[in-house]
Amino acid sequence: MFNPKQIELSHMLFNKLKEKFPEIEFVGLSESAENRDNIWVNIKYPHDEDRQLELYELSGDISTDILLDFGYSIDTISAY
Repeated sequence: MFNPKQIELSHMLFNKLKEKFPEIEFVGLSESAENRDNIWVNIKYPHDEDRQLELYELSGDISTDILLDFGYSIDTISAY
């Protein structure tokens, strides 16, 4: 399913988000329904819409860095 580097990078993404958004919670990892090579980090998002937008932006920046640096597509998805 996932190799150790993908798991490490997924947790790194979550931990970086958690530093700025302490209210989020890790739920788990899953494969994207559209592409099995994409990993989704399932988290409980903040309830505040402004915080959600900030989280989306930061998550996108970190995910892009991971893709460019390591070649893995790892994104967050809301798991309400």
